[in-house]
Amino acid sequence: MTDLTIFYTDDDEDDLSIFADAVEALPKKIQLKTYSGGEKLLNAIYNPPPTPHVVFLDLNMPGKNGFDVLAELREKQQKKDIPIVIFSTSNEPSIIEKCLNLGANLFITKPVLMKDIIKSIEHALEINWKEFVPNPHNFVYKS
Repeated sequence: MTDLTIFYTDDDEDDLSIFADAVEALPKKIQLKTYSGGEKLLNAIYNPPPTPHVVFLDLNMPGKNGFDVLAELREKQQKKDIPIVIFSTSNEPSIIEKCLNLGANLFITKPVLMKDIIKSIEHALEINWKEFVPNPHNFVYKS
């Protein structure tokens, strides 16, 4: 498989570091770009290169939160095809439903164990995003 670029946005420095460690443990060669907020992520997406293969997005951030970022990207015609994986501590059905309705591609509740974080990232990278259609039955990934 060719090299992939992942964007991950989270306001928690520890979560950014843990995610980076998980990506480093993957067998694929992946370029990871991390951003500490929604505005920084949007700026990077609107000013490529690189262009992300997939975006992992936390919901609870100050300023532009994950919902704001998701809604904005889905409104922009040229950015609609970027797969967005919600990577959140939440597992509330109303939040999951809101993310699906806003156009997210996948919802992952942040795992606690490193092996499960790695497995979650691998799962997202193995999806054929051109053919994957999120629905209430396949939208939430459980590691």
